[in-house]
Amino acid sequence: QVQLVESGGGLVPAGGSLRLSCAASGLHFSSYAMAWFRQAPGKEREFVAAIRWSGGSTFYADSVKGRFTISRDNAKNTVYLQMNSLKPEDTAVYYCAADLPPPGRIGTMTYEYDYWGQGTQVTVSS
Repeated sequence: QVQLVESGGGLVPAGGSLRLSCAASGLHFSSYAMAWFRQAPGKEREFVAAIRWSGGSTFYADSVKGRFTISRDNAKNTVYLQMNSLKPEDTAVYYCAADLPPPGRIGTMTYEYDYWGQGTQVTVSS
């Protein structure tokens, strides 16, 4: 079965950096668009970043643009999220997700993604 396993979360001071990883198995990884979402306590899950199957195109929420970078290594079946200049409002559980989108489209909504990881906690202290 499909498994997505996130790692790399933790506690970091404001202004610090973290790199999240998501290892995928049970799917043809290089065919899937991959994304990161996050969910803070009492809030809905929100889109953070996405990357096409080839890695050639990336998309970001306005709130993280210029600070976060999504990348992938199809040889390792892994997607990454490099997070720099972290802010307390970035505190959330971060989830990776996989989708087979229609040609030319990449999703930013939770319902567009077929598979999800269990999440990793990121806490940014002020």
